[in-house]
Amino acid sequence: MIEIQSRRDQTIALFGLGASGLATARALVASGANVFAWDDSQDQRAAAQNNNVQITDLYAQDFSDFAALILAPGIPLTHKPHAIAQKAQDANCPIIGDIELLIEACPATQFIGITGTNGKSTSTALIGHMLTTAGIKSQIGGNLGPPALGFKKPEKDEVIVLELSSYQLDLTQKATFDIAVFLNISPDHLDRHGDMDGYIKAKRRIFRDRVDTTEPQIAIIGVDDENGRSLYKEFSQRPGWRTIAISMSSVLDDGFYAKNGALYQAIAGNAKSICDLSQATSLTGTHNWQNAAAAAAVGYVLKISSENIASAITSYPGLPHRMENLGRVRDITFINDSKATNGEAAARALACYDDIFWIAGGRAKDDGLAVIKPFLPRIRHAFLIGEAGPAFESELGGTVPVSQCDDLETATIAAYRAAHDSGVTNATVLLSPACASFDQWKNFEVRGDAFKNFVANIAEGDA
Repeated sequence: MIEIQSRRDQTIALFGLGASGLATARALVASGANVFAWDDSQDQRAAAQNNNVQITDLYAQDFSDFAALILAPGIPLTHKPHAIAQKAQDANCPIIGDIELLIEACPATQFIGITGTNGKSTSTALIGHMLTTAGIKSQIGGNLGPPALGFKKPEKDEVIVLELSSYQLDLTQKATFDIAVFLNISPDHLDRHGDMDGYIKAKRRIFRDRVDTTEPQIAIIGVDDENGRSLYKEFSQRPGWRTIAISMSSVLDDGFYAKNGALYQAIAGNAKSICDLSQATSLTGTHNWQNAAAAAAVGYVLKISSENIASAITSYPGLPHRMENLGRVRDITFINDSKATNGEAAARALACYDDIFWIAGGRAKDDGLAVIKPFLPRIRHAFLIGEAGPAFESELGGTVPVSQCDDLETATIAAYRAAHDSGVTNATVLLSPACASFDQWKNFEVRGDAFKNFVANIAEGDA
């Protein structure tokens, strides 16, 4: 557990006692803070009490008495703030999150922050894998893996790699990063941030200036979308920053890019090949080339050799629920891409396969399916589930056959039967929902695990 000595003897309000909130509460209590915690869930409150956390109804408190409100990332803050957040704002009480406290508690630690609409989990895990293979002590977490204050106390020269959602970045006020990786941005979480401008504003917090160092901060920026190109131009001219461009679609004069399945580093127009990405079997698809480029750029900054970077990329084992190959049943491949919670992510998966029997749906986001239209010829049949099923069928407009299945188990069985009956060789059943899971599942992990079980049942029945 990491102690936050700067908060000793402070009176702190904490709202939201899930995994990150409970870890934060325990760390603050161990640090000598006077913590008043609350969660709307009775079960979460009970779990906190079992961990010696004081439970207090924050709805009845005067927030002028608190030094800060620690808010769980899932609680709305900026657009239509939650009632507790509004009480704190009205009292001019600072509102922060666990990322802020972690960086505050570890001023001598090197932090790498990674954000983006898509790919940040894979990039975070890949960078962590690269550091391990290079013999650099590290921990990874944040939005991926352990919560920020669930880390072990960092050792000297240890690097912490953080996946950062827009929700988490929204809750930073002073946190800065030695290396800030901005992969890409497309419409997502607009219900939380109000509009695209609000979403971009939250993401930009990863580039907060540090004022107490002579070393430049590093900005690694994906330049495959207009917002990324604009950010790269801005930070290339900003004092205190060194910028590195990455691309999966353009040849760069300076930076890291992929072309024809190979990863390159370019300096002043001179490019050298780093590795053959076709050997990176857990980084299928051109969208993963951007993740490889991001990892290579981080490795370059940390003075890891090109050979070690290449070895890490090609040996990377992959993450669950991100284009996870579950194997084959009767020549039909099953892919679990439950993490694809928006249209852009689903499009990236659809681009990787032919003869797809696609399972999609859930709780729709604002981006819809427009971005997948170039890949419709790859889809043999769509099996739609959840709240978004009827709207998705309307969007598809008869361009591909559609079956409304309501739930994931029904869709998995129907997709398998259709793929088997089609006579297509090497068909793919792809769960890439283009939707959040919350209409039927707690999160995308639970949804993906359920899909794995349904596939296992199919395999067992065909054994």
